[in-house]
Amino acid sequence: MTDMDRTRLYRNGVLEAEGFPIDDVSDHVGDKSAVVWFDLCSPTAADLGKISEELGLHQLAVEDALHSHQRPKLDSYDTHLFITAYGAKMVDRSLDLIELSIFVTKNALVTVRENPGFDIDEVVRRWDANPEMVKYGVPYLLHGLLDYVVDGYFDVLQTMDDRVEALEDDLFADDPGDRVHIQRLTYEMRKTLVRFRRLAVPMREIVGSLLRRSVEMLDPALTPYYQDVYDHTLRAAEWTDSLRELVGNVREAHINQQGFRLNDIMKRITSWAAIIAVPTMITGYYGQNVPYPGFGQSIGFWTSTLAILVASSILYTIFKKKGWL
Repeated sequence: MTDMDRTRLYRNGVLEAEGFPIDDVSDHVGDKSAVVWFDLCSPTAADLGKISEELGLHQLAVEDALHSHQRPKLDSYDTHLFITAYGAKMVDRSLDLIELSIFVTKNALVTVRENPGFDIDEVVRRWDANPEMVKYGVPYLLHGLLDYVVDGYFDVLQTMDDRVEALEDDLFADDPGDRVHIQRLTYEMRKTLVRFRRLAVPMREIVGSLLRRSVEMLDPALTPYYQDVYDHTLRAAEWTDSLRELVGNVREAHINQQGFRLNDIMKRITSWAAIIAVPTMITGYYGQNVPYPGFGQSIGFWTSTLAILVASSILYTIFKKKGWL
């Protein structure tokens, strides 16, 4: 057992021992009054092999626990259940997902963490906060674990929600600043939400499957607790979809703003082109090699200059009132 591995023994609903070697598992699993918990962090095949022999874990489940990037799921075998779930947390601006494999037998719970990033100590604190519930055995320990996982999803979603609101404020600010920066943040948030949804939201199917098995594995007293976790998974799924829609709306608004800005630029260019076209027309007209009023006299120059100024001023005033300039 490594320094990061944890073990606990409950007997008749009371914590009896902890920190004992995994090799001692055979001394406890045969006792129906005992409930054991083993936590392994980044285990080797040999580490899992010790527990697999004692608990009768299926070879396919053990292989899934050893190979990362499994999809979230609940598999049922003759002697145990196997669950793959993901803990989630925000680190700076990136989403950190930690894979968690869980073996569930009648009197043993085995957790296999991908890395130390998953705070198993917080799970233990939740168990210890309600010691009277330990009498319900493995289902209660499993509930505390899943409840912690789902609560972590809300922390991630709250952070993402705050960032979407900040992005909306930047988008519609009087001085929006770097438009490219807004576009990049929108893309990054949408990508993060898609990744989060693919690995975290399926938790509702896992908890839902456990609820459907409540008759055979859950004490009626625990059903409301699992139902509460299931409700939380539904809220997390709905919140995720809502945030994806908001990010999509921000992206569309940003594209529309770019279109409006382009139209505004085109109006300005067209307005100035019209103003410039008037003196070009007048000077071009008077540039004909034919006599015209004031030809060869200074009055002709001043007349054309006055016509340019008057016509340009009239066009500028009209365009300014229309908001094109």
